[in-house]
Amino acid sequence: MKIELEPIGFVRTDVEKVPRHWTVSDAEGIIVIDAQYKEGLKDIKAGQRIVVLFYFHQSPRFTSDLLVQKPRHRNELLGVFSICSPVRPNPLGLSVAKVLGIDGNIIRIKGLDMMDGTPVLDIKPATQMGLNTGG
Repeated sequence: MKIELEPIGFVRTDVEKVPRHWTVSDAEGIIVIDAQYKEGLKDIKAGQRIVVLFYFHQSPRFTSDLLVQKPRHRNELLGVFSICSPVRPNPLGLSVAKVLGIDGNIIRIKGLDMMDGTPVLDIKPATQMGLNTGG
């Protein structure tokens, strides 16, 4: 089976040191959505949280010796499926971001943990996934 995905947009930020996870991030940036998908943003509002599914485009190629890894903020080896490492069999990431505003096809967000140029694959409402973590 072959699965092909195309980005719906890209992250833009000038943050030099990207936080390791959205739960510990106050970093801001924007998601520039391709114009063909602009209408799909019509019900996203400032103040709400969105789930951003993205591709770890700068991660090294995964090999079986990476099934167990030591996260840089932990002192133990953990299985790849129990951590949020960007080095994974399928380099997919998930972040929950607070929407600061929408301007056309641009979503301003806070809680960014993605690098500049990160391809965005999809956006979903956090409230319908039980991920509306407040603040």
